[in-house]
Amino acid sequence: MKTLLQSLRMILLMTLVTGVLYPLLILGLSRACFPDQASGSLIVFKGSILGSKLLAQKCDRADLFWPRPSATDYQTIPSGASDLGPTSSALATAVKARRSLYGQNAPSDLLTTSASGLDPDISVEAAMAQIPRIALARKMDEEQLRSLVEKHAQSKQWGLFGEPRVNVLSLNVDLLALQNPTP
Repeated sequence: MKTLLQSLRMILLMTLVTGVLYPLLILGLSRACFPDQASGSLIVFKGSILGSKLLAQKCDRADLFWPRPSATDYQTIPSGASDLGPTSSALATAVKARRSLYGQNAPSDLLTTSASGLDPDISVEAAMAQIPRIALARKMDEEQLRSLVEKHAQSKQWGLFGEPRVNVLSLNVDLLALQNPTP
């Protein structure tokens, strides 16, 4: 009986330490050191949360930049890539449909889905390829849109990893603010 009580006390103590105290400590440290990331990297426009800059969102408005295609239709729970290989007729059909939407010389990240299906960034080339459509829909000068894309262009991470990219949601928020400034 003594061993059982010691075991129960140890379980309660470890539950308190590892299940309550440690998570609260980590939460406090993360909020102190990385407040934006700890809060979900949320983007707010005119007082409303539009989303997180860490997750792609479905957008098919002609007057906004579109994210990379998603194999899961931008759902976070079943996120993942498709299992379509280079010989798949379904993949060929999807790429052909996207090529007709974006044009023959569209960058590959507009034609294929990302590994998670939730990649929030597109290449600078993919953003630039969308400028004519957006300029026409918004009746804006293409040069003004190019400047906006260049302003949002991020270089390789730590100068080594990945490719230059643009966060689609951040870019769209600035595009909305351009034509609808906050009063």
